[in-house]
Amino acid sequence: MSTLVAPPFSSTRAYLLEARYEFLRLLRTPSFSLPCLLFPPVFYLLFGVLLGGKGGSVAAQYMLAGYGVFGVIGVALFGFGVTVAMDREQGLLTLKRAQPMPPGAYLVAKMAMALLFAAIILSLLAVLAAGVAGVQLSATQWIAWVTACLVGVLPFSALGLWLGTLVSGRGAPALINLIYLPMAFLSGLWVPLTMLPPVLQTTAPVWPAYHLAHIAQQAVGVGTGRPLGLHVAVLAAITAVFFVLARRRLVQ
Repeated sequence: MSTLVAPPFSSTRAYLLEARYEFLRLLRTPSFSLPCLLFPPVFYLLFGVLLGGKGGSVAAQYMLAGYGVFGVIGVALFGFGVTVAMDREQGLLTLKRAQPMPPGAYLVAKMAMALLFAAIILSLLAVLAAGVAGVQLSATQWIAWVTACLVGVLPFSALGLWLGTLVSGRGAPALINLIYLPMAFLSGLWVPLTMLPPVLQTTAPVWPAYHLAHIAQQAVGVGTGRPLGLHVAVLAAITAVFFVLARRRLVQ
């Protein structure tokens, strides 16, 4: 009689499997994957190319930076906020704590999921920008733009994680939309800040998306204003603060 022997435990394999299943879980959820993957490229094609064509390459580059940030923020906020709220409500977090898996695999998997979705969105935007809008960037600028947007997933993942600890799974989408959409508009992701009333231009720096947008704009050569290091410092502080706040609520 043969005896089945369980394969040795591998923490690396556990991380990879958790990340794979998390990505497939959300890829097979149309209410998440379709808006996240399609809205940024469609909006860029409509507002950045068709309606913004009179502004030339500068306008197309500005909108490329803005919609790249818009896309990665959406993935981070909804990918963390909604799923964490649902997992808490359904008791999945408790179940995962009881399983023999590395403690950090849950968050690492969600981060890997967000980065993968963000990379797909940025690839679609790059194809439209280069192939349709006529945007011409150097290899260094393309790399800088992609890097800025991907690293920008971190602060908004921390924010989404904290939001997911505040409300139920049903309430999470509404709460996130109440923050996500106004923040995108008031940070200058859809239209230049100079087109907004002076009071909104003055208060724009209170939004995290404003700082990531300026980093992305500098990457594609249309950035102006405050030093790059200031924007990086603000986003790093936001990441740390909201991660600590979320961790405190998750361990309660």
